[in-house]
Amino acid sequence: MKSIPGASRELVNEVEMYADRLSVNIEIPREGNLRLLAPEKNHESVFMPMKYIHQGVLTSKKDRRKFRHAPRFVPAGQSTQMIIGATNENDKDILTLSSALYKRESMRRVYYSGYIPVNSYDNRLPVIDRAPLVRENRLYQADWLMRFYGFRANEIVDDSYPNLDLEIDPKLAWALRHPEAFPVDLNKADYQLILRVPGIGVKSAKLIVTSRRYGRITVPVLKKMGVVLKKAQYFITCGELPFLTVNELNPEVVRNLLVRKNPKKDPRTQLSLIFPE
Repeated sequence: MKSIPGASRELVNEVEMYADRLSVNIEIPREGNLRLLAPEKNHESVFMPMKYIHQGVLTSKKDRRKFRHAPRFVPAGQSTQMIIGATNENDKDILTLSSALYKRESMRRVYYSGYIPVNSYDNRLPVIDRAPLVRENRLYQADWLMRFYGFRANEIVDDSYPNLDLEIDPKLAWALRHPEAFPVDLNKADYQLILRVPGIGVKSAKLIVTSRRYGRITVPVLKKMGVVLKKAQYFITCGELPFLTVNELNPEVVRNLLVRKNPKKDPRTQLSLIFPE
């Protein structure tokens, strides 16, 4: 169920009887832009119902410690949504706010929706041909990194890189900006460092840490685990890899190799392995 901005504590408390998750949409990350597009709204009216939900969840948990059968208040927590592309916020603004929201125990998901124009008579709204779906997708990937991979918002975007790279995913973008962190020895590195390797997900990272107790990690083993070697090969070592790493080439060369749609058919691919650009 969704709560509108300005909803009272009484209504928020009552709705627990009907919903397992409550959503209060922030809509626009910056309050000035929110007031521009929706003068009747402000961030205070949005954050107060969110605060009521958060307090209800904490109170419910405390009650259940004392009374086993005490009712659960919105057991699936709360969520919110931000519109992307309607105003001039950069990705740093958006992810910084999302990171702050995730510090609340009750916050489960932040959704990102690409702006879709529905009228042409309001000049406050930008005129675009289509919704910024690629940017929306990159924000979800960055959100995933914060929630499950241990990345902080200021590692993904900062003052030097305030917007996500639309050509490559944010994990790969971080790795190319930090070649000093690589290559990662998969037979020795800890779980958190393995998680930062492009092409290795949470499941694969756990399998690597578990499997190396019984034998060395090799390329055939990585393939069975579902590791995307097309990306990972430039950022790892496991004893017998024949590939050049990001430091032996350089980040720009690796980026070019991964962005090209069909690098095998591009003769410059082979040349760049010998003569880094």
